Amino acid sequence: MCFAFIFNAMKPFLLLQHRYLDKASDNEYEAVLKYGLLEPGQLVRIRMEQQSISDVDLSNFSGIITGGGPANVSDPEEKKSEIQLRFEAEMNNLYDQVFENDIPYLGMCYGMGSLTKYLNGEVSKDRYSEPVGAVQIELKDNSDPILENIPTSFRALAGHKESCQKLPEGTVLLASSDTCPIQMIRCRKNIYATQFHPELDVPGIMLRIRIYKNHGYFNPEEADTLVDSVKDEVIEYPQKILSNFVRLYGEPD
Repeated sequence: MCFAFIFNAMKPFLLLQHRYLDKASDNEYEAVLKYGLLEPGQLVRIRMEQQSISDVDLSNFSGIITGGGPANVSDPEEKKSEIQLRFEAEMNNLYDQVFENDIPYLGMCYGMGSLTKYLNGEVSKDRYSEPVGAVQIELKDNSDPILENIPTSFRALAGHKESCQKLPEGTVLLASSDTCPIQMIRCRKNIYATQFHPELDVPGIMLRIRIYKNHGYFNPEEADTLVDSVKDEVIEYPQKILSNFVRLYGEPD
Protein backbone atom coordinates (compact mmCIF):
# COMPACT_ATOMS: atom_id res chain seq x y z
CA MET A 1 0.00 0.00 0.00
CA CYS A 2 2.82 2.38 0.93
CA PHE A 3 4.72 1.46 -2.27
CA ALA A 4 1.62 2.12 -4.38
CA PHE A 5 1.22 5.54 -2.80
CA ILE A 6 4.84 6.46 -3.49
CA PHE A 7 4.61 5.20 -7.08
CA ASN A 8 1.46 7.18 -7.75
CA ALA A 9 3.01 10.33 -6.26
CA MET A 10 6.36 10.04 -8.01
CA LYS A 11 7.82 12.63 -10.32
CA PRO A 12 6.87 11.80 -13.91
CA PHE A 13 9.27 10.52 -16.52
CA LEU A 14 10.00 12.57 -19.63
CA LEU A 15 9.56 10.98 -23.07
CA LEU A 16 11.33 12.80 -25.92
CA GLN A 17 10.10 11.87 -29.39
CA HIS A 18 10.72 13.00 -32.95
CA ARG A 19 8.43 10.78 -35.01
CA TYR A 20 6.67 12.97 -37.58
CA LEU A 21 3.85 10.51 -38.27
CA ASP A 22 1.17 10.68 -35.60
CA LYS A 23 0.30 6.97 -35.62
CA ALA A 24 3.92 5.95 -35.11
CA SER A 25 4.47 8.57 -32.42
CA ASP A 26 1.30 7.58 -30.58
CA ASN A 27 2.24 3.90 -30.75
CA GLU A 28 5.66 4.60 -29.25
CA TYR A 29 4.13 6.67 -26.45
CA GLU A 30 1.53 3.99 -25.68
CA ALA A 31 4.20 1.28 -25.65
CA VAL A 32 6.36 3.20 -23.17
CA LEU A 33 3.32 3.64 -20.94
CA LYS A 34 2.41 -0.04 -21.19
CA TYR A 35 5.83 -1.57 -20.64
CA GLY A 36 7.04 1.11 -18.26
CA LEU A 37 3.97 0.29 -16.14
CA LEU A 38 3.14 3.98 -16.15
CA GLU A 39 -0.10 5.91 -16.00
CA PRO A 40 -0.54 8.83 -18.47
CA GLY A 41 0.08 11.34 -15.68
CA GLN A 42 3.42 9.69 -14.96
CA LEU A 43 4.85 10.25 -18.44
CA VAL A 44 5.27 13.72 -19.93
CA ARG A 45 5.52 13.51 -23.70
CA ILE A 46 7.31 16.06 -25.85
CA ARG A 47 7.44 15.73 -29.63
CA MET A 48 10.68 17.50 -30.42
CA GLU A 49 9.77 18.00 -34.07
CA GLN A 50 6.92 20.20 -32.83
CA GLN A 51 8.14 21.68 -29.57
CA SER A 52 11.40 23.00 -28.16
CA ILE A 53 12.98 21.34 -25.12
CA SER A 54 15.31 24.26 -24.40
CA ASP A 55 13.36 25.32 -21.29
CA VAL A 56 12.73 21.86 -19.82
CA ASP A 57 13.60 21.69 -16.12
CA LEU A 58 15.01 18.20 -15.59
CA SER A 59 14.62 18.48 -11.81
CA ASN A 60 10.88 17.97 -12.37
CA PHE A 61 11.40 14.44 -13.71
CA SER A 62 12.43 11.04 -12.39
CA GLY A 63 14.29 10.29 -15.61
CA ILE A 64 14.39 10.74 -19.38
CA ILE A 65 13.46 8.31 -22.15
CA THR A 66 14.34 9.16 -25.75
CA GLY A 67 12.56 7.28 -28.53
CA GLY A 68 13.53 6.36 -32.07
CA GLY A 69 12.54 8.00 -35.32
CA PRO A 70 13.58 9.01 -38.82
CA ALA A 71 16.49 11.30 -37.93
CA ASN A 72 20.06 10.09 -38.41
CA VAL A 73 22.74 11.94 -36.47
CA SER A 74 25.38 10.82 -38.99
CA ASP A 75 23.76 12.59 -41.95
CA PRO A 76 25.71 15.60 -43.29
CA GLU A 77 24.62 18.85 -41.69
CA GLU A 78 23.51 20.29 -45.04
CA LYS A 79 21.07 17.40 -45.49
CA LYS A 80 19.41 17.86 -42.11
CA SER A 81 16.24 19.88 -41.77
CA GLU A 82 16.18 23.02 -39.66
CA ILE A 83 13.94 21.14 -37.25
CA GLN A 84 16.46 18.33 -36.82
CA LEU A 85 19.36 20.75 -36.39
CA ARG A 86 17.34 22.57 -33.73
CA PHE A 87 16.45 19.52 -31.64
CA GLU A 88 19.94 18.01 -32.00
CA ALA A 89 21.43 21.20 -30.51
CA GLU A 90 18.85 21.13 -27.73
CA MET A 91 19.60 17.46 -27.05
CA ASN A 92 23.29 18.28 -26.66
CA ASN A 93 22.45 20.94 -24.09
CA LEU A 94 20.26 18.41 -22.31
CA TYR A 95 23.12 15.88 -22.32
CA ASP A 96 25.32 18.45 -20.61
CA GLN A 97 22.90 18.40 -17.68
CA VAL A 98 22.43 14.63 -17.79
CA PHE A 99 26.16 13.96 -17.55
CA GLU A 100 26.87 16.69 -15.03
CA ASN A 101 24.32 15.21 -12.61
CA ASP A 102 24.20 11.56 -13.78
CA ILE A 103 20.47 11.97 -14.40
CA PRO A 104 18.69 8.67 -15.23
CA TYR A 105 18.45 8.39 -19.00
CA LEU A 106 17.36 5.66 -21.40
CA GLY A 107 17.95 6.27 -25.11
CA MET A 108 16.30 3.89 -27.57
CA CYS A 109 17.62 3.52 -31.16
CA TYR A 110 18.01 7.20 -32.13
CA GLY A 111 18.83 7.75 -28.46
CA MET A 112 21.89 5.49 -28.90
CA GLY A 113 23.18 7.44 -31.91
CA SER A 114 22.49 10.79 -30.31
CA LEU A 115 24.25 9.83 -27.08
CA THR A 116 27.21 8.31 -28.92
CA LYS A 117 27.71 11.42 -31.02
CA TYR A 118 27.56 13.60 -27.91
CA LEU A 119 30.39 11.47 -26.48
CA ASN A 120 32.41 12.10 -29.66
CA GLY A 121 31.96 8.48 -30.66
CA GLU A 122 31.67 7.33 -34.26
CA VAL A 123 28.14 6.91 -35.65
CA SER A 124 27.78 6.02 -39.32
CA LYS A 125 26.00 3.88 -41.90
CA ASP A 126 29.24 2.14 -42.89
CA ARG A 127 28.67 -1.00 -40.83
CA TYR A 128 26.19 -2.70 -38.51
CA SER A 129 22.90 -1.37 -39.88
CA GLU A 130 20.04 -3.82 -39.30
CA PRO A 131 16.90 -4.28 -41.40
CA VAL A 132 13.50 -4.26 -39.75
CA GLY A 133 13.12 -7.53 -37.85
CA ALA A 134 14.17 -9.59 -34.85
CA VAL A 135 17.74 -10.02 -33.63
CA GLN A 136 19.36 -12.24 -31.02
CA ILE A 137 20.74 -10.12 -28.19
CA GLU A 138 23.58 -11.42 -26.01
CA LEU A 139 24.22 -9.75 -22.67
CA LYS A 140 27.82 -8.96 -21.79
CA ASP A 141 27.07 -7.94 -18.21
CA ASN A 142 23.82 -9.19 -16.76
CA SER A 143 24.68 -7.94 -13.27
CA ASP A 144 23.50 -4.42 -14.10
CA PRO A 145 20.27 -3.68 -12.18
CA ILE A 146 18.46 -2.48 -15.32
CA LEU A 147 18.86 -6.03 -16.68
CA GLU A 148 17.34 -7.77 -13.68
CA ASN A 149 15.24 -10.85 -14.61
CA ILE A 150 16.47 -10.75 -18.21
CA PRO A 151 18.27 -13.86 -19.57
CA THR A 152 21.73 -13.62 -21.08
CA SER A 153 20.29 -14.30 -24.56
CA PHE A 154 16.94 -13.07 -25.86
CA ARG A 155 15.11 -11.86 -28.96
CA ALA A 156 14.51 -8.17 -29.58
CA LEU A 157 13.21 -6.02 -32.43
CA ALA A 158 15.40 -3.60 -34.34
CA GLY A 159 15.72 -1.64 -37.57
CA HIS A 160 18.23 1.16 -38.13
CA LYS A 161 20.38 2.67 -40.87
CA GLU A 162 23.21 4.00 -38.69
CA SER A 163 25.08 2.44 -35.80
CA CYS A 164 27.70 3.09 -33.19
CA GLN A 165 30.92 1.86 -34.84
CA LYS A 166 33.00 1.36 -31.70
CA LEU A 167 32.45 1.65 -27.97
CA PRO A 168 32.67 5.32 -26.91
CA GLU A 169 35.27 6.16 -24.31
CA GLY A 170 33.98 5.90 -20.76
CA THR A 171 31.08 3.56 -21.56
CA VAL A 172 30.37 -0.03 -20.56
CA LEU A 173 29.12 -2.54 -23.13
CA LEU A 174 26.05 -4.34 -21.79
CA ALA A 175 24.73 -6.17 -24.86
CA SER A 176 25.70 -7.13 -28.38
CA SER A 177 24.47 -9.09 -31.41
CA ASP A 178 26.15 -10.78 -34.35
CA THR A 179 24.93 -8.10 -36.73
CA CYS A 180 25.52 -5.09 -34.46
CA PRO A 181 28.27 -5.40 -31.82
CA ILE A 182 27.10 -2.43 -29.73
CA GLN A 183 23.47 -3.01 -28.80
CA MET A 184 23.38 -1.58 -25.29
CA ILE A 185 25.69 0.63 -23.25
CA ARG A 186 25.87 2.35 -19.88
CA CYS A 187 27.62 5.61 -19.03
CA ARG A 188 28.42 6.53 -15.46
CA LYS A 189 25.87 4.87 -13.17
CA ASN A 190 22.47 5.91 -14.51
CA ILE A 191 22.79 6.67 -18.25
CA TYR A 192 21.78 3.93 -20.70
CA ALA A 193 21.16 3.49 -24.41
CA THR A 194 20.00 0.62 -26.61
CA GLN A 195 20.23 0.17 -30.37
CA PHE A 196 17.29 -2.25 -30.35
CA HIS A 197 13.81 -1.17 -29.31
CA PRO A 198 12.87 -2.09 -25.71
CA GLU A 199 9.37 -0.69 -26.26
CA LEU A 200 8.51 -2.78 -29.31
CA ASP A 201 6.43 -5.95 -29.31
CA VAL A 202 5.24 -7.92 -32.33
CA PRO A 203 1.96 -6.01 -32.86
CA GLY A 204 3.92 -2.78 -32.53
CA ILE A 205 6.50 -3.59 -35.18
CA MET A 206 3.82 -4.93 -37.54
CA LEU A 207 2.00 -1.61 -37.16
CA ARG A 208 5.18 0.37 -37.83
CA ILE A 209 5.91 -1.69 -40.94
CA ARG A 210 2.50 -0.72 -42.29
CA ILE A 211 2.85 2.93 -41.22
CA TYR A 212 6.27 3.34 -42.84
CA LYS A 213 5.51 1.23 -45.92
CA ASN A 214 5.78 4.17 -48.31
CA HIS A 215 8.35 6.28 -46.49
CA GLY A 216 11.60 4.94 -47.93
CA TYR A 217 12.70 2.62 -45.13
CA PHE A 218 12.22 -0.47 -47.30
CA ASN A 219 10.73 -1.43 -50.64
CA PRO A 220 6.93 -1.17 -50.24
CA GLU A 221 6.61 -4.55 -51.94
CA GLU A 222 8.57 -6.08 -49.03
CA ALA A 223 6.06 -5.02 -46.36
CA ASP A 224 4.08 -8.26 -46.31
CA THR A 225 7.29 -10.29 -46.21
CA LEU A 226 8.56 -8.25 -43.27
CA VAL A 227 5.29 -8.75 -41.42
CA ASP A 228 5.48 -12.50 -42.04
CA SER A 229 9.07 -12.57 -40.78
CA VAL A 230 8.14 -11.16 -37.35
CA LYS A 231 4.59 -12.37 -36.72
CA ASP A 232 5.65 -15.55 -34.91
CA GLU A 233 8.49 -14.02 -32.90
CA VAL A 234 8.30 -14.23 -29.10
CA ILE A 235 9.47 -10.89 -27.73
CA GLU A 236 9.10 -10.90 -23.96
CA TYR A 237 12.32 -9.64 -22.35
CA PRO A 238 13.37 -6.30 -23.91
CA GLN A 239 10.34 -4.58 -22.41
CA LYS A 240 11.59 -5.44 -18.91
CA ILE A 241 14.33 -2.88 -19.48
CA LEU A 242 11.64 -0.19 -19.48
CA SER A 243 9.89 -1.51 -16.37
CA ASN A 244 13.24 -1.92 -14.60
CA PHE A 245 14.23 1.64 -15.51
CA VAL A 246 11.00 3.02 -14.06
CA ARG A 247 11.27 0.84 -10.95
CA LEU A 248 14.87 1.87 -10.33
CA TYR A 249 14.42 5.59 -10.83
CA GLY A 250 10.84 6.44 -9.97
CA GLU A 251 11.31 9.26 -7.50
CA PRO A 252 8.65 10.51 -5.05
CA ASP A 253 7.49 14.02 -5.86
